[in-house]
Amino acid sequence: MTHPTPTPPRGLHHITAIAGDPVENLRFYRDLLGLRLVKKSVNQDDPSTYHLFYADADGNPGTDITFFPWAHAKPGTPGVGVVSETLLTVPHGSLTYWTERLHAHGVRVDEQRTSFGEATLPFADPHGMRLALVEADAPFTFTAWDDGPVPAEHQIRALHGARVPVRDIAPSRAFLEGVMGFEHHAEEQGWHRFVLPGAQGAGAGHLLDVREAADERRGAWGVGSVHHLAWTVDDEPHQSALREAVAAAGRRPSEIIDRFWFQSVYFMEPGGVLFELATSGPGFAVDEEPAALGERLILPPWLEPHRAKIEAVLPDLSAATTPGSAA
Repeated sequence: MTHPTPTPPRGLHHITAIAGDPVENLRFYRDLLGLRLVKKSVNQDDPSTYHLFYADADGNPGTDITFFPWAHAKPGTPGVGVVSETLLTVPHGSLTYWTERLHAHGVRVDEQRTSFGEATLPFADPHGMRLALVEADAPFTFTAWDDGPVPAEHQIRALHGARVPVRDIAPSRAFLEGVMGFEHHAEEQGWHRFVLPGAQGAGAGHLLDVREAADERRGAWGVGSVHHLAWTVDDEPHQSALREAVAAAGRRPSEIIDRFWFQSVYFMEPGGVLFELATSGPGFAVDEEPAALGERLILPPWLEPHRAKIEAVLPDLSAATTPGSAA
């Protein structure tokens, strides 16, 4: 019996990575890159560490990069199965501004490149995570952060995509196309670009670049590495349909897990990258006023009885500067 192909994800929902010192992380992503801290919570599987969520002013799906700060963890190991670069969308004509801003704050910026016709500025965060700003259109929901340190016309719009090496591209390609609904867009310098159909008009983070690296070692998670890529699904029926397709492909997805702000399903794609299917709602404003997002520690209801114990072990973030006015 054949099953109908489920509707593909809408694009990236969020990307979660592992950071070092949380104050350094906050200074870089909020105060330098100008992303709003929309949720200050804890890792629900390890409440002794923060889970920090940065996004646009409203925390729209697809604008969100999140971190588990484990200050004493080992650095990540680059290699197959580990994201090598996280791509962030900025408006056309913004790379000159960003080059000057990053240089002024002591960030070493690599030579600008053109990838698949897009002007791209690569650099790394303080903990070694590779990032790149990409000039591109933004036909998706984005809310500028008026109180942030970056002028609205230059603000990071959203996640653009990610790049990952795999040992054998064939199984990953078959899975991306046959199960997740990606389309092979183009190949350039060994990178294969996969794009979600229709997502350029519907969601942010619609692409994934994959490169075959048969002789590279397996990468490992650690400080400075991406932990997982989360893809947006509309609701629980959409999530369940995709989960069934993932299970039918032998990828052993998790059960649906309640993360309070969204529902999650986790699984490894064939190349070893951890994927998540995350529902678009209920969103970050379900337990905070939109104007006050990220200002206090928020715990899901099942952790609230342990607040005193959790707060006693979390590092103090007050040393981080406040964003100040746009400049």
